[in-house]
Amino acid sequence: MMLKPVAANHRQQGISYLEVLIATVIIAVSLVPALDALKPGIDGAALHQDQAQITFVLQGKLELVLAEPFSQLREAAKLAGSATAETSYSDAAASVPHGVFIWPYDIDNADGDNNVFTGGEDDLLWIRVANSNDSHSLETLISPY
Repeated sequence: MMLKPVAANHRQQGISYLEVLIATVIIAVSLVPALDALKPGIDGAALHQDQAQITFVLQGKLELVLAEPFSQLREAAKLAGSATAETSYSDAAASVPHGVFIWPYDIDNADGDNNVFTGGEDDLLWIRVANSNDSHSLETLISPY
């Protein structure tokens, strides 16, 4: 009589409960640092979303101001009285509060004082739209030509 080897008769039919438990523990332990590594990216996305919203509001306001007739913009600059005074185009109650500054721009420095806000040209206006809560701003020059 011949005996069969024991190993030939024993085949594993699946994974054991202990193996499943160990694999689950390994995955759970390795997920903690992986999720911690994602946290700065998630926090940064929220910050960039706020910055993007501010930029879009300021760009929209600048486009609205630039769509106005040049004569009205020149009048708003005269009423403001200086380059640092907000014009009537400003909106402190907006979702992103902002000020609009308009002033004649001295491109040729004809008065010789090296200040672009004194002795400005009649046909060139500086326009700045600035967020009232931080340092975000957009600036441009506009001419009637």
